[in-house]
Amino acid sequence: MTVTPELLLQAYRTGIFPMAETRDDPEIFWVDPRRRGVLPLDGFHVSRSLANRLRQDRFTVTLNTDFPGVIDGCADRPETWISGGIRDLYARLHAMGHAHSLEVHAEGALVGGVYGVTLGAAFCGESMFSRRTDASKVALAWLTCHLARCGFTLFDTQFLTTHLASLGAVEITREAYRDALSLALSCPADILSRPLPASGAEVARHHRRDAQEVEQRNTQTS
Repeated sequence: MTVTPELLLQAYRTGIFPMAETRDDPEIFWVDPRRRGVLPLDGFHVSRSLANRLRQDRFTVTLNTDFPGVIDGCADRPETWISGGIRDLYARLHAMGHAHSLEVHAEGALVGGVYGVTLGAAFCGESMFSRRTDASKVALAWLTCHLARCGFTLFDTQFLTTHLASLGAVEITREAYRDALSLALSCPADILSRPLPASGAEVARHHRRDAQEVEQRNTQTS
């Protein structure tokens, strides 16, 4: 079966995503996890050290300025599921306006980033990378802030890793994920509807406000 960008988008709408066994594998298989990782947009955890790093603004963060560089950075590891065929598919989705990248730069070099697919108010995260301390954390802090400001309701991380859990990600059932996805698909959102936050300090303030609001809600319902 030939996988086209249109088929790939339809797969995302039903809750499945593609992978390859290795970078050189010409075959693509579909994944539908029984337990799904999601990163609540109002529950991103900013540690004190990450908040300080954000306020220092040592990184420059951009959106969609180097999609090939981000996907290549994500594949730049001893073992990867990002094959040449998958890379080409997402490059085509990016050209169609369905796949997006957020880049983290330092001293003029690309040092981190994340990319994924948007459908309605869902951002389906695919992969991220880091070449500097906290670069991937900075990328996710900016991205979750930006997605919330643009009206997104779901950040799908596919799987829950220790790294993502430390940032507030949780694991939900396949059924709960499909319910959240269905709701997100019915809501309009556009990752390009607003500019990125003006500074890392603004990102840190956004997440601090979210944390306070979540704590207040938990206190009221406990």
